[in-house]
Amino acid sequence: MATLSLDLRERILSSYDKGEGSRDEIAHRFQVSLGMVKKLLQQRRHTGCIKPRHHLAGRKKLIVAAHRMAIRQHLKGKPDMTLAELRDALGLECTLPAIHYVLVDMGLTYKKRRSALPSKNAKTSAKRAASGSASKAG
Repeated sequence: MATLSLDLRERILSSYDKGEGSRDEIAHRFQVSLGMVKKLLQQRRHTGCIKPRHHLAGRKKLIVAAHRMAIRQHLKGKPDMTLAELRDALGLECTLPAIHYVLVDMGLTYKKRRSALPSKNAKTSAKRAASGSASKAG
C-alpha cells in the first residue's frame, strides 16, 4: 500500500478539525480507511507530527550498538570464540547467523567451530573422486 502524501494527510486532518463529518465519513470522502484516519489523529496527538514514519517500521534489531561494543571487547580478549560462545557471553537470545551477520558487518572474524583434537582412527578428509564420468571414458 502506498504512503499517503503529506498534502492528503493535512486535508484529512483539516476536514476533521473543521467538523465536516465523522471519522468514518471523512475516511469515505478521501477514500482511505477508517483506521488511517484514526492513525493520523493518534499520531498527531502523540507526536505533533503527521509525516510518514517509515524508520519505525519493521522488526527491531536484537543486537544494538551496546552489544557491538561488547562483541568487540570479547573478541579482543579471546579472539577464538565461536558464535555460540559469543552469544552465551553476551546473554543474547538470537540465532547464530544473526551474530555472524553482525560480525561481517563489523569486519570482524571468528572461529568457525569448537576446537577438538584430530581423530587418530577416522579419516580427516574424504578421498577425491576421479574427474569426468564413466560413460565418457575410453
